[in-house]
Amino acid sequence: MVLTILVFIVMLSVLVLIHELGHFLVAKKFGIKVEEFGFGFPPRVWGKKIGETLYSINLLPIGGFVKLFGEDEAGSGRIKPSVVSSQKSEVDEIHRAFFARPIWQRALVVIAGVVMNFLLAVLIITYLFTFEGVPTPGNQIVISEVVKSSPADLSGLKKNDLVLKINNIDIHNTNALILETRKRLGEKINIQVRRGNEVKTIWVVPRKDYPKNQGPMGIAISQNIEVRKYPFPQSLYYGTYQALNDSYLTVAGFKNVIIDIFTRFTVPAGVAGPIGMAQLTGEFVKAGPLAVLSLMYVLSLSLAVLNILPIPALDGGRFFFILVEAVTRRKVNPRFEATAHAVGIALLLTFMALVSYKDIIRIISGQSIFPQ
Repeated sequence: MVLTILVFIVMLSVLVLIHELGHFLVAKKFGIKVEEFGFGFPPRVWGKKIGETLYSINLLPIGGFVKLFGEDEAGSGRIKPSVVSSQKSEVDEIHRAFFARPIWQRALVVIAGVVMNFLLAVLIITYLFTFEGVPTPGNQIVISEVVKSSPADLSGLKKNDLVLKINNIDIHNTNALILETRKRLGEKINIQVRRGNEVKTIWVVPRKDYPKNQGPMGIAISQNIEVRKYPFPQSLYYGTYQALNDSYLTVAGFKNVIIDIFTRFTVPAGVAGPIGMAQLTGEFVKAGPLAVLSLMYVLSLSLAVLNILPIPALDGGRFFFILVEAVTRRKVNPRFEATAHAVGIALLLTFMALVSYKDIIRIISGQSIFPQ
């Protein structure tokens, strides 16, 4: 339990700090004044000012934050130009305020956190592709199930046999096996299989008439899985491709979650909040360091994807308002934007409360996050 909590806190802190580091570095690059870079959330335990930035360690050790000078003027509206202008020291630095920077600079600062999380995900998956290998479909067919008393069972085919040939024709995918089998329904065919270290030839007669939930031979088949490694930079290419594909799947999954919430008034199975993620982390910890690294890949990618969605209060929502400003060439009304972000925060907190409630009920009832 202690190890699980520790791993969960460290993993989440790294992901959020990497995210905030993106905002921090790009803001510094553009000369925007960074007032504070904090590890954890207040209340503050320790802080030291280096140059113009306060570096702090806070009591709640989950995540972190970056406080930019003039950030509120662009979003929440809490800092008014008249107030800022009344302080001479800040008048001299007004050009370094976030809201005073060009649109393209503000846009890059806002999406920098998302980019950092995506790059971390690519880095992790590239490492796995390069040094550990990843499960990929092979070029052989595995018999994954044999129906009792079926032609396959009576002829001697076994579960986990690798199909090599049918009537001396090489078989490398499921479609080839289905095609060759259905060409000769009612006829005796020879199937060459590898069983362990042996190669066997077995004669089978595929049925012309067979139950709907079975095939002509009465077997279930699947592509064999091989652990494959890729040399760098090929692994980087495949890692980036995998991350982009998984990003698309994450967006599609999030869309289905929203549809279920508003049409069925329920949180779908497989959706977990902080409590559920902590529980899931425990299962991955038991599986070993590589499993934890894989979970970190998924979480970093999810954090990137969800943050770039145009939801008020998230980076994507702030980016959306900047795009509106770029198109209309007028700043969005600060009060309207502040209200939108406040509503966004309320909706997100409500969603997190619902998911956390479901996590607690699921844990009490002993259910899995991903039901079979």
